[in-house]
Parts: sequence; C-alpha cells; structure tokens
Amino acid sequence: MWKPSQSASITHTPTPEPARPAQQPTPAFESAASRAAAAVQGDQATIGKGLFIKGEISGTESLFIDGKVEGSVNLPGNRVTVGRNGQVSATITAREIVVLGKIRGNISATDRVDIRAEGSLTGDVSAARISIEDGAYFKGGIDIRKGENGKTAGAAVPPPTEAARPAQA
Repeated sequence: MWKPSQSASITHTPTPEPARPAQQPTPAFESAASRAAAAVQGDQATIGKGLFIKGEISGTESLFIDGKVEGSVNLPGNRVTVGRNGQVSATITAREIVVLGKIRGNISATDRVDIRAEGSLTGDVSAARISIEDGAYFKGGIDIRKGENGKTAGAAVPPPTEAARPAQA
C-alpha cells in the first residue's frame, strides 16, 4: 500500500489475464447439417410422447407434437409437426402443417399442408398447397385458397392471350 510519507515510487505490475478455457467441442450427435437447419428453422418447442395437453396452445415458435393434444393450436407464422406418436384432437392454425401421426379436427395453413405416408387426418383442410403421400389416410374436405403471393397452386397456368389463340376463319 502506498503511503504519502514514502519517497520512493512504487511500480505496479499488471496481473496477467487468467487463461480462458478452450471452447467446448460440439457433441458428436449434433451434426453441422442439424445446426444449420436449426438456424434456418428457428426455435421449435416439443411436446413429448409422454405428455397430454388439454386446452389452447398459442405462441411464436414452431411446435413438434409427439404426445396427445386436445383443444386448439394457434401458431399463425410457424410450422406445426405432428410426429409419428402424436395424437391430436384439435383445430390447428399455422403457416405450415406436417402430419406424421393422427389428427382429428379441422386444419388451416397459410402456406402448405403435408400429409406423409404414416399420417392420418380426419377433418377439413384449408391451405394454399397440399401434399398427400401414397399410404396416407385422409377423410374430409379440401379448400385451396390463395396463398401469400396471391396465387393458388392450381392457377399456375395463365389463360391464353389473343396472340396465342388460333385465328378463326
């Protein structure tokens, strides 16, 4: 400690910075592809196969359902995926809906609905695009409506113009 009565100057030697720990390596099971997909996809919540939820689900992130859900799911700007073990009795509203398990209820997607081969959907669908794989079960009505870009999936071919029509004699 410095005292005003001391005549000699004290030199201060800085304390060296402690060594920083090396960056932890990523686990082997987390591949570069899965990290890239997570970065593009954003956050995703999961309802595991041992969970049962009854009520209303809403939020601002994507949802993977592998358990049982009854009620309503409202995630307008995100993806809802019903996993192979998932059993949903609900109305679902989302940007994109992927069905690998079972859904009983009406679904509405602003972009697309994808029913995979293992999937089962009993209810009405309202979406801009729909895909039903061979082996999938679907019972209900389909309403194809205009998507975000103002076009429907079936309106990809414009009507012929006057120049494209054959001349009449």
